[in-house]
Amino acid sequence: MSPTPESVQSLLQSQDYGDRIKGLNALRQLPVDQAYPLLKPLITDEFARIRYAAVSQLDQVGHHNPTETLALLRDRLFNDSEIDVQAAAADAIAALKFTEAFDDLKQAYEQTSEWLLQFSIVAALGEMGDPRAFELLCNALESDNGLLQTAAISALGELGDPKAIPLLIPFVEDADWQVRQRLAQALANLGTPASRSPLQALSQDTIESVATEAQRGLASLS
Repeated sequence: MSPTPESVQSLLQSQDYGDRIKGLNALRQLPVDQAYPLLKPLITDEFARIRYAAVSQLDQVGHHNPTETLALLRDRLFNDSEIDVQAAAADAIAALKFTEAFDDLKQAYEQTSEWLLQFSIVAALGEMGDPRAFELLCNALESDNGLLQTAAISALGELGDPKAIPLLIPFVEDADWQVRQRLAQALANLGTPASRSPLQALSQDTIESVATEAQRGLASLS
């Protein structure tokens, strides 16, 4: 039987944690106009796992009320006690293309020392494609956290600013093959003649997946 707003609300209001999780999953089967008002109170639920799941679902239903959704996500980005909920808020802001929240993401990035939140913000800025992110992404590229560097490489590729290419070239020699593979993808996304030389170097990589990715990038430049 398909869920109804009434059946989902009953689960969400249950004292049983498992029922509430079932209710959250059932929300995905409701039309957006029915799911949104049921999801909204869960954004500030006492349980972090509920808040995380609710915030993560906003990228699917938040367009129902963009102004209110952005206010909710800004609040969780800055005020939630759990880093992974804050990170989920950054992810949702990007998925909903809320470019007006760029300054909020930048502020959160600069204020936190938590790599998970920084990682999510870097990835979010790449997905949003806002050119204002270039300086912040270059800063992330210099991090001593390899995961954050890798996210910055991808984000710079998505951003599409060819000024990134000289900053990316040193990673051709990176010891981590996953970084080199992500680099090949980013250079292909940038798609300018300046990408050709580093892609040619990567096309000879000893790791097959890196070489294959670079060869695809070179083919796209032809």
